[in-house]
Amino acid sequence: MFIYRAVPFLLGIFLCSIHPSQSKDLQVNKKPNVIIIYTDDQGTLDLNIYGAKDLYTPNMDNLAKKGVRFTQFYTAAPVCSPSRASLLSGRYPQRAGLVTNASSDNGGKSEMSGSQITIAETFQSAGYKTGHIGKWHVGYNPSSMPNQQGFDYSYGHMGGCIDNYSHYFYWHGPNRHDLWRNGEEVWEDGSYFPDRMVEEIEGFLESNQSDPFFLYWALNIPHYPLQGQEKWRNYYNDLPSPRKEYAALISTMDEKIGLVMEKLVELGLEENTIIVFQSDHGHSEEERTFFGGGYAGVYRGAKFSLFEGGIRIPAIISWPGKIPQNEVREQLSVNVDWFPTLLELCNIPKGDHKIDGKSMVEIIRSPTAPSPHDTFFWQCLGGNDPQWAVREGDWKLIHNPVGNHLSESEKTPDKLYLYNISTDPGESENKVKQYPDLVQNLQNQYKVWIDEVTMN
Repeated sequence: MFIYRAVPFLLGIFLCSIHPSQSKDLQVNKKPNVIIIYTDDQGTLDLNIYGAKDLYTPNMDNLAKKGVRFTQFYTAAPVCSPSRASLLSGRYPQRAGLVTNASSDNGGKSEMSGSQITIAETFQSAGYKTGHIGKWHVGYNPSSMPNQQGFDYSYGHMGGCIDNYSHYFYWHGPNRHDLWRNGEEVWEDGSYFPDRMVEEIEGFLESNQSDPFFLYWALNIPHYPLQGQEKWRNYYNDLPSPRKEYAALISTMDEKIGLVMEKLVELGLEENTIIVFQSDHGHSEEERTFFGGGYAGVYRGAKFSLFEGGIRIPAIISWPGKIPQNEVREQLSVNVDWFPTLLELCNIPKGDHKIDGKSMVEIIRSPTAPSPHDTFFWQCLGGNDPQWAVREGDWKLIHNPVGNHLSESEKTPDKLYLYNISTDPGESENKVKQYPDLVQNLQNQYKVWIDEVTMN
């Protein structure tokens, strides 16, 4: 009995004798924590550090200054649900089983199946505490909601978007309330959802600060409704509409991200936490966002489009002291690549199931490492004539691009458009007639790819 009781006493003496610097070393030697910040409808260049000089985004910019910023980073789909499915599964949306938006109806059948192996399940199996905060939009049935997809804790809305104060679904109504905690509906009338997300994240971090954690923060902004906070509406009051409404929400979001970063510092977690940041796709030009507001610079297109403005997105990874800081990477990379990249950084086996993502660890470490992808493919269903694209090296072939991004004089009978992204990032010079063999080769590759991902 004496020996048993003495163990805690002696352990206490040992812990008290540890120098503060040694204690910090013990903390750093833990498995790294991971936070993925996934924004909603944020334009290609809509951070100050990416070139939007009319925006105030110090906290997002600071993430880039503390890490690696990508300039040719893509999402696997230009619309919400397939983008999220590809992030969570590390797969093309076709292989993940969600090629269009998931249902925003409670009980709706369009979803990413619970049989998919998600990044959260993989981290959970490796002993991580896993959390989802914010937007879900990949399934609204018990079998496809967050707690059945690898998340120990979940708080947020299951459909495509909500009013930030009433938490009702924004597209249709009335009487479609959408706010959930761990599969149970919760009512928080009048509370500003971005503030609630920050509070939930702070609670998650406090509860799990002694354990490795994986947190998926799927922000519902700057997606409409454009309900930026008053201080930011006033700040941008001199900008034209709809830029000022959109900008107010961007800076509201930036402020909330800053609060979470402050909490990491307060808890002593910053140096052992990998932060990934990206938008789900390009900015919206829908009526609900006043037909614009986002900024893509030279890049043509927006949300729903496979032109660069729809799929080329801001993306950053930060891990103080472990990866380069304030550096830029130009290699082509895609959101499916976070799955194997984060597993490699955290020394977690990725398993033997098929994923399409490829590790970016080498390009994160070196600006001269080759892109992990020789070729990448996209397809968005559109009836009998879907929009699709192939990127191989500097060349990109698009079929049947959607949206009002082509003039009548540019349109072709075969709906094929070939661009050299290196020399023509704005996709303004269609090279189909000059390179027929290349066009045929890319078409053939697409046909092989779509058959393969549809069957598997």
